[in-house]
Amino acid sequence: SFQTVPSYREFWQNILTWNKTATRRQYWWPVIINYFLGIILTALLQVILGHPWSEIYTWTDLGANTAGNVILLLVWIATFTLKARRLHDTDRGAGWILIELIPIIGTIWFFILTLLPSRPSTRWPQNQAE
Repeated sequence: SFQTVPSYREFWQNILTWNKTATRRQYWWPVIINYFLGIILTALLQVILGHPWSEIYTWTDLGANTAGNVILLLVWIATFTLKARRLHDTDRGAGWILIELIPIIGTIWFFILTLLPSRPSTRWPQNQAE
């Protein structure tokens, strides 16, 4: 079945949840949706402002920039905890997120970790949907 909406809803409902798991579907749908939403919203905001949203010329620009940065922070926090839950689903600790700090190789390694199948028995028995 097509589980896009529940996966994205769970992404936001579990913004601060560390001690559960997330399946591949529960991980990849929010990542893909946020990627495209980010592109669309950034382009739309730049068209409305008439310049890149990171450049501040007026109070309106400052408000748009601040709102954008708050949204980026919230998405970053939610994605960070989602990464931890995905690693838990493969029976790995959240510390494996730090592998991304190694340029290129770390990013590839983490990408591979997110593609691994779920383990039937992990230290974190509860899924984020529960």
